[in-house]
Amino acid sequence: MNDIKSARPVPKPNTFVASEPFWEAAQRGQLLMQYCVESEKFQHYPRPVSIYTGSRNLEWRPVSGRGTVYSYTVTRIPAAGFEGKVPYVIATVELEERVRIVVNLLNIAPDKVKIGMPVKLCWERLSETINNPAFEPA
Repeated sequence: MNDIKSARPVPKPNTFVASEPFWEAAQRGQLLMQYCVESEKFQHYPRPVSIYTGSRNLEWRPVSGRGTVYSYTVTRIPAAGFEGKVPYVIATVELEERVRIVVNLLNIAPDKVKIGMPVKLCWERLSETINNPAFEPA
């Protein structure tokens, strides 16, 4: 796990969009995703209802933290708070559970990233209360 980082924007858990359980689990080093019981599928980002059925029959379930790079971009003009980090990679990772998450891809040179490469969960400590999921080569 990386040490606390810079002044980049820090996510804010939100009751309305049901993200609090996600961030509480992340603080403990566990990656949880919402699971629609009726469709038997995971969804991400957190929402108050299922994207598959519209129901509120959702559970929080742990996921493996293993997946592959589905797509990515190399950022060379930094967003606020990322000025000293360029170039950096933002990737869509498809987890083994067939759900995708957009993350920072760490511990790899941007020219070494490939679509389909295996990756695993790691963490970026952004504040005392926010442990942000990220991924690195597996």
